[in-house]
Amino acid sequence: MLASSAAVVPAKEAEAADLHAGYYYPAPQTHEVYVASVPVADDAEETSRAAFVIGLAAQQLQQNHAPGYHLFAKGERLEKMIIVATGDGRYDTLYRMRALLASLTSMARATPLFTQSAEPYELNFLDFCKLLGFTQVTVSDGRAIAHQIKIR
Repeated sequence: MLASSAAVVPAKEAEAADLHAGYYYPAPQTHEVYVASVPVADDAEETSRAAFVIGLAAQQLQQNHAPGYHLFAKGERLEKMIIVATGDGRYDTLYRMRALLASLTSMARATPLFTQSAEPYELNFLDFCKLLGFTQVTVSDGRAIAHQIKIR
């Protein structure tokens, strides 16, 4: 089994210049560092990160209802993923945000990169983000709450 770790740290300890806070989401109240047990894939690049976000968005559009969140790849090299709820009452607790990330694991497993992994069912969404070269994932209710995960 692959091992990974995470730690939630107070916002002041993890704060850095976040150019997207205040535009896509409020300043994060909580931060987490996720240490993945997988390396960044050799072929991970901006285009693969963009394609991943586009692919997840396309999966949402195939459903017969409005999406509960929007995904964005931002940053100089598209290394930051942003996930923002589309309506009130969604992803408004840390537990709901983590549940969203768990559900995104299932969606990510349907992508070609996940199936190329030696142990695809041992990986979670944040591991997959690491494989693609994402260094940060921010989840927000789009109103007052944001949680930011640094991926190492």
